[in-house]
Amino acid sequence: MLSQPFKTPIRVWVGLGFPRQLNTVADAYQFAVDWCGNSPEQRAAIRACKAALIGDVDAETARGVLVAFARKKDILLEDGAMPPFSGKAPQTHV
Repeated sequence: MLSQPFKTPIRVWVGLGFPRQLNTVADAYQFAVDWCGNSPEQRAAIRACKAALIGDVDAETARGVLVAFARKKDILLEDGAMPPFSGKAPQTHV
């Protein structure tokens, strides 16, 4: 199995709003398999990643299918979607 890197990593929200970066086809495959559910988009992402792992399609094809799955589930972090972490609690005004 070949784990090809993506030209641009995929960033997704997981758990309670924690970001995760998927750098390779293997990362994307594991993410799609571990995702709770069984939607057509999830199954397509798993198939595309499997195909990329065995060399039937290129990594960017699998990336596109995984991005479509993440977008459909509203967990894709688009560019600039994640604010920088400041380490400080937000200010509240009473």
